[in-house]
Amino acid sequence: MATLYQNPSLQIDGESYSTYQEPDRSVPPKAKPVTKEISVNGIAISETELLAEAQNHPADNPGGALAEAARALVVRELLWQEARRLELAVLPENDADGRLETERDAAIRALIDRQVDVPTAGEEECRRYYDQNPEKLSSEPLIEARHILLASVPGDKTARIKSKALARQLSNHLSDQPQEFAALAKQHSACPSREHGGNLGQLTRGSTVPEFERAIEAMKEGEISTVPVESRFGFHVIALDRKVPGEKLPFDLVRERIAVWLEAAAWSKAVSQYIAILAGAAEIKGISLNTGDGPLVQ
Repeated sequence: MATLYQNPSLQIDGESYSTYQEPDRSVPPKAKPVTKEISVNGIAISETELLAEAQNHPADNPGGALAEAARALVVRELLWQEARRLELAVLPENDADGRLETERDAAIRALIDRQVDVPTAGEEECRRYYDQNPEKLSSEPLIEARHILLASVPGDKTARIKSKALARQLSNHLSDQPQEFAALAKQHSACPSREHGGNLGQLTRGSTVPEFERAIEAMKEGEISTVPVESRFGFHVIALDRKVPGEKLPFDLVRERIAVWLEAAAWSKAVSQYIAILAGAAEIKGISLNTGDGPLVQ
Protein backbone atom coordinates (compact mmCIF):
# COMPACT_ATOMS: atom_id res chain seq x y z
CA MET A 1 0.00 0.00 0.00
CA ALA A 2 1.44 3.36 -0.96
CA THR A 3 2.03 5.96 1.74
CA LEU A 4 1.43 9.59 0.89
CA TYR A 5 4.24 11.89 1.94
CA GLN A 6 3.33 14.62 4.42
CA ASN A 7 5.71 17.44 5.21
CA PRO A 8 6.07 17.57 8.99
CA SER A 9 6.54 21.32 8.81
CA LEU A 10 2.94 21.66 7.62
CA GLN A 11 1.46 19.94 10.69
CA ILE A 12 0.73 21.48 14.05
CA ASP A 13 -0.21 19.16 16.90
CA GLY A 14 -1.07 16.46 14.40
CA GLU A 15 -3.39 18.68 12.38
CA SER A 16 -2.71 19.71 8.82
CA TYR A 17 -1.83 23.40 8.38
CA SER A 18 -4.09 25.48 6.16
CA THR A 19 -4.38 29.23 5.40
CA TYR A 20 -8.14 28.97 4.97
CA GLN A 21 -10.25 30.87 7.56
CA GLU A 22 -13.97 30.70 8.04
CA PRO A 23 -15.53 33.99 6.85
CA ASP A 24 -17.05 36.27 9.50
CA ARG A 25 -20.77 35.88 9.09
CA SER A 26 -21.75 38.02 12.06
CA VAL A 27 -24.17 40.90 11.37
CA PRO A 28 -22.42 44.30 11.58
CA PRO A 29 -23.73 46.58 14.32
CA LYS A 30 -26.57 48.88 13.31
CA ALA A 31 -25.58 52.51 12.81
CA LYS A 32 -26.58 54.80 15.63
CA PRO A 33 -29.41 57.24 14.87
CA VAL A 34 -28.44 60.78 13.96
CA THR A 35 -30.61 62.25 16.72
CA LYS A 36 -32.60 60.97 19.65
CA GLU A 37 -36.19 60.01 19.00
CA ILE A 38 -38.55 62.92 18.34
CA SER A 39 -42.30 62.49 18.65
CA VAL A 40 -45.51 64.49 18.94
CA ASN A 41 -48.27 62.89 21.01
CA GLY A 42 -46.74 59.49 20.39
CA ILE A 43 -46.27 60.00 16.62
CA ALA A 44 -42.57 59.62 15.82
CA ILE A 45 -40.76 61.74 13.26
CA SER A 46 -38.50 59.45 11.27
CA GLU A 47 -34.84 60.04 10.69
CA THR A 48 -35.49 59.93 6.95
CA GLU A 49 -37.95 62.83 7.23
CA LEU A 50 -35.53 64.75 9.41
CA LEU A 51 -32.59 64.39 7.04
CA ALA A 52 -34.72 65.36 4.04
CA GLU A 53 -36.10 68.44 5.81
CA ALA A 54 -32.61 69.52 6.92
CA GLN A 55 -31.81 70.32 3.29
CA ASN A 56 -34.27 73.24 3.56
CA HIS A 57 -32.53 74.79 6.57
CA PRO A 58 -29.06 76.18 5.80
CA ALA A 59 -26.97 76.49 8.96
CA ASP A 60 -23.37 76.97 10.07
CA ASN A 61 -23.13 73.27 10.96
CA PRO A 62 -25.11 70.03 10.42
CA GLY A 63 -26.34 70.03 14.00
CA GLY A 64 -27.96 73.42 13.55
CA ALA A 65 -29.67 72.33 10.34
CA LEU A 66 -31.02 69.19 12.01
CA ALA A 67 -32.33 71.20 14.97
CA GLU A 68 -34.18 73.63 12.71
CA ALA A 69 -35.53 70.75 10.64
CA ALA A 70 -36.78 68.99 13.77
CA ARG A 71 -38.58 72.11 14.96
CA ALA A 72 -40.22 72.60 11.57
CA LEU A 73 -41.40 68.98 11.43
CA VAL A 74 -42.73 69.07 14.98
CA VAL A 75 -44.70 72.24 14.24
CA ARG A 76 -46.08 70.68 11.07
CA GLU A 77 -47.10 67.53 12.92
CA LEU A 78 -48.77 69.59 15.65
CA LEU A 79 -50.85 71.50 13.13
CA TRP A 80 -51.68 68.38 11.13
CA GLN A 81 -52.91 66.55 14.23
CA GLU A 82 -55.06 69.51 15.23
CA ALA A 83 -56.54 69.78 11.73
CA ARG A 84 -57.49 66.12 11.85
CA ARG A 85 -58.95 66.49 15.33
CA LEU A 86 -61.20 69.26 14.05
CA GLU A 87 -62.04 67.12 11.00
CA LEU A 88 -61.40 69.93 8.56
CA ALA A 89 -62.50 69.09 5.04
CA VAL A 90 -60.46 70.94 2.43
CA LEU A 91 -59.54 70.74 -1.21
CA PRO A 92 -55.86 71.14 -2.14
CA GLU A 93 -55.07 74.26 -4.16
CA ASN A 94 -52.26 75.22 -6.50
CA ASP A 95 -49.47 77.29 -5.01
CA ALA A 96 -47.82 80.33 -6.61
CA ASP A 97 -45.66 78.02 -8.75
CA GLY A 98 -48.64 76.00 -9.97
CA ARG A 99 -47.89 72.97 -7.79
CA LEU A 100 -50.80 71.20 -6.12
CA GLU A 101 -50.80 71.17 -2.34
CA THR A 102 -50.63 67.92 -0.45
CA GLU A 103 -53.58 66.97 1.73
CA ARG A 104 -51.54 67.81 4.82
CA ASP A 105 -50.49 71.24 3.56
CA ALA A 106 -54.06 72.07 2.56
CA ALA A 107 -55.36 71.04 5.99
CA ILE A 108 -52.72 73.13 7.78
CA ARG A 109 -53.54 76.16 5.63
CA ALA A 110 -57.24 75.78 6.38
CA LEU A 111 -56.54 75.34 10.09
CA ILE A 112 -54.55 78.56 10.31
CA ASP A 113 -57.12 80.47 8.26
CA ARG A 114 -59.84 79.29 10.64
CA GLN A 115 -58.07 79.58 13.99
CA VAL A 116 -55.79 82.60 13.58
CA ASP A 117 -57.44 86.00 13.41
CA VAL A 118 -55.20 88.81 12.16
CA PRO A 119 -56.59 92.36 12.31
CA THR A 120 -56.07 94.67 9.36
CA ALA A 121 -53.70 97.61 9.79
CA GLY A 122 -55.67 100.82 10.21
CA GLU A 123 -54.78 104.36 9.26
CA GLU A 124 -53.46 105.18 12.73
CA GLU A 125 -51.14 102.16 12.87
CA CYS A 126 -49.81 102.83 9.38
CA ARG A 127 -49.22 106.50 10.13
CA ARG A 128 -47.36 105.64 13.35
CA TYR A 129 -45.08 103.22 11.49
CA TYR A 130 -44.49 105.84 8.80
CA ASP A 131 -43.40 108.44 11.35
CA GLN A 132 -41.17 106.02 13.31
CA ASN A 133 -39.34 104.44 10.34
CA PRO A 134 -38.31 107.21 7.92
CA GLU A 135 -35.17 105.32 6.81
CA LYS A 136 -37.28 102.41 5.52
CA LEU A 137 -39.64 104.68 3.62
CA SER A 138 -37.26 106.89 1.69
CA SER A 139 -36.11 106.82 -1.89
CA GLU A 140 -32.65 105.43 -2.60
CA PRO A 141 -29.82 107.98 -2.48
CA LEU A 142 -28.21 108.44 -5.89
CA ILE A 143 -24.54 108.84 -6.73
CA GLU A 144 -23.06 110.18 -9.96
CA ALA A 145 -19.44 109.10 -10.35
CA ARG A 146 -16.66 108.41 -12.85
CA HIS A 147 -13.71 106.09 -12.53
CA ILE A 148 -10.55 104.86 -14.18
CA LEU A 149 -9.98 101.13 -13.70
CA LEU A 150 -6.42 99.82 -13.78
CA ALA A 151 -7.25 96.14 -14.11
CA SER A 152 -5.33 93.21 -12.61
CA VAL A 153 -6.39 89.89 -11.17
CA PRO A 154 -5.82 89.29 -7.41
CA GLY A 155 -3.37 86.41 -7.93
CA ASP A 156 -0.99 88.33 -10.23
CA LYS A 157 1.22 90.23 -7.76
CA THR A 158 3.41 91.80 -10.41
CA ALA A 159 0.42 93.16 -12.33
CA ARG A 160 -1.16 94.41 -9.08
CA ILE A 161 1.96 96.34 -8.17
CA LYS A 162 2.14 97.95 -11.63
CA SER A 163 -1.57 98.82 -11.62
CA LYS A 164 -1.36 100.37 -8.17
CA ALA A 165 1.67 102.44 -9.12
CA LEU A 166 -0.03 103.75 -12.26
CA ALA A 167 -3.21 104.49 -10.31
CA ARG A 168 -1.19 106.56 -7.85
CA GLN A 169 0.41 108.51 -10.69
CA LEU A 170 -2.99 109.25 -12.21
CA SER A 171 -4.46 110.31 -8.85
CA ASN A 172 -1.56 112.69 -8.24
CA HIS A 173 -1.80 114.13 -11.74
CA LEU A 174 -5.57 114.60 -11.57
CA SER A 175 -5.35 116.43 -8.25
CA ASP A 176 -3.73 119.26 -10.26
CA GLN A 177 -5.40 118.61 -13.65
CA PRO A 178 -8.92 117.29 -12.94
CA GLN A 179 -10.10 118.39 -16.41
CA GLU A 180 -8.02 115.58 -17.94
CA PHE A 181 -10.01 112.83 -16.26
CA ALA A 182 -12.00 111.86 -19.37
CA ALA A 183 -8.89 111.72 -21.57
CA LEU A 184 -6.98 109.60 -19.05
CA ALA A 185 -9.96 107.29 -18.63
CA LYS A 186 -10.09 106.70 -22.38
CA GLN A 187 -6.37 106.04 -22.45
CA HIS A 188 -5.93 103.81 -19.39
CA SER A 189 -9.23 102.44 -18.08
CA ALA A 190 -10.13 98.77 -18.58
CA CYS A 191 -13.82 99.51 -18.02
CA PRO A 192 -16.23 100.03 -20.96
CA SER A 193 -17.12 103.36 -19.33
CA ARG A 194 -13.84 104.70 -20.75
CA GLU A 195 -15.75 105.51 -23.95
CA HIS A 196 -17.82 107.95 -21.88
CA GLY A 197 -15.02 109.54 -19.93
CA GLY A 198 -15.28 106.94 -17.18
CA ASN A 199 -18.87 107.96 -16.42
CA LEU A 200 -20.78 105.25 -14.51
CA GLY A 201 -24.10 107.09 -14.58
CA GLN A 202 -26.39 107.11 -11.55
CA LEU A 203 -25.47 104.55 -8.91
CA THR A 204 -27.63 103.24 -6.07
CA ARG A 205 -26.65 101.31 -2.96
CA GLY A 206 -25.36 97.86 -3.89
CA SER A 207 -24.75 98.58 -7.57
CA THR A 208 -20.94 98.61 -7.18
CA VAL A 209 -18.45 96.42 -5.31
CA PRO A 210 -18.29 97.08 -1.53
CA GLU A 211 -14.81 98.66 -1.65
CA PHE A 212 -15.94 101.15 -4.29
CA GLU A 213 -19.12 101.94 -2.35
CA ARG A 214 -17.26 102.56 0.92
CA ALA A 215 -14.87 104.93 -0.81
CA ILE A 216 -17.74 106.87 -2.38
CA GLU A 217 -19.50 107.25 0.96
CA ALA A 218 -16.40 108.86 2.45
CA MET A 219 -15.91 111.31 -0.44
CA LYS A 220 -17.36 114.76 -1.02
CA GLU A 221 -18.92 116.10 -4.20
CA GLY A 222 -16.30 117.24 -6.74
CA GLU A 223 -13.56 115.19 -5.09
CA ILE A 224 -11.15 112.82 -6.87
CA SER A 225 -9.77 109.98 -4.77
CA THR A 226 -6.24 110.76 -3.61
CA VAL A 227 -5.54 107.09 -2.85
CA PRO A 228 -6.38 104.37 -5.40
CA VAL A 229 -9.29 102.15 -4.31
CA GLU A 230 -8.46 98.45 -4.51
CA SER A 231 -11.03 95.82 -5.47
CA ARG A 232 -10.91 92.34 -6.98
CA PHE A 233 -10.91 93.99 -10.42
CA GLY A 234 -7.82 96.07 -9.80
CA PHE A 235 -7.38 99.71 -8.70
CA HIS A 236 -9.87 102.53 -9.21
CA VAL A 237 -9.32 106.25 -9.46
CA ILE A 238 -12.70 107.75 -8.59
CA ALA A 239 -14.26 111.12 -9.28
CA LEU A 240 -17.42 111.84 -7.29
CA ASP A 241 -19.53 114.31 -9.21
CA ARG A 242 -22.80 114.39 -7.28
CA LYS A 243 -24.61 112.96 -4.27
CA VAL A 244 -28.40 113.06 -4.22
CA PRO A 245 -29.69 112.07 -0.77
CA GLY A 246 -32.76 109.88 -0.45
CA GLU A 247 -36.04 111.62 0.33
CA LYS A 248 -38.88 110.46 2.52
CA LEU A 249 -41.66 109.13 0.31
CA PRO A 250 -45.20 110.58 0.63
CA PHE A 251 -47.43 108.64 3.04
CA ASP A 252 -50.09 108.02 0.40
CA LEU A 253 -47.50 106.36 -1.80
CA VAL A 254 -46.40 103.86 0.85
CA ARG A 255 -49.63 103.41 2.82
CA GLU A 256 -50.49 100.07 1.21
CA ARG A 257 -46.94 98.79 1.55
CA ILE A 258 -46.90 99.62 5.26
CA ALA A 259 -50.22 97.85 5.78
CA VAL A 260 -48.84 94.68 4.14
CA TRP A 261 -45.74 94.77 6.37
CA LEU A 262 -47.75 95.27 9.54
CA GLU A 263 -50.27 92.56 8.72
CA ALA A 264 -47.50 90.10 7.81
CA ALA A 265 -45.78 90.76 11.13
CA ALA A 266 -49.08 90.41 13.01
CA TRP A 267 -49.84 87.14 11.18
CA SER A 268 -46.45 85.67 12.06
CA LYS A 269 -46.84 86.62 15.71
CA ALA A 270 -50.38 85.28 15.91
CA VAL A 271 -49.45 81.94 14.31
CA SER A 272 -46.47 81.60 16.66
CA GLN A 273 -48.76 82.16 19.63
CA TYR A 274 -51.25 79.61 18.31
CA ILE A 275 -48.49 77.02 17.85
CA ALA A 276 -47.24 77.74 21.36
CA ILE A 277 -50.73 76.97 22.72
CA LEU A 278 -50.87 73.68 20.81
CA ALA A 279 -47.37 72.77 21.97
CA GLY A 280 -48.25 73.48 25.58
CA ALA A 281 -51.12 70.99 25.41
CA ALA A 282 -49.14 68.33 23.52
CA GLU A 283 -46.64 65.69 24.57
CA ILE A 284 -43.49 66.51 22.63
CA LYS A 285 -40.37 64.40 23.10
CA GLY A 286 -36.85 64.97 21.82
CA ILE A 287 -36.97 68.73 21.24
CA SER A 288 -38.22 71.92 22.84
CA LEU A 289 -40.36 74.48 21.04
CA ASN A 290 -39.50 77.27 23.46
CA THR A 291 -40.26 80.49 21.56
CA GLY A 292 -37.12 82.00 23.04
CA ASP A 293 -35.06 79.66 20.85
CA GLY A 294 -36.15 81.37 17.65
CA PRO A 295 -39.15 81.92 15.38
CA LEU A 296 -41.69 79.11 15.16
CA VAL A 297 -43.10 80.28 11.85
CA GLN A 298 -41.04 80.14 8.65
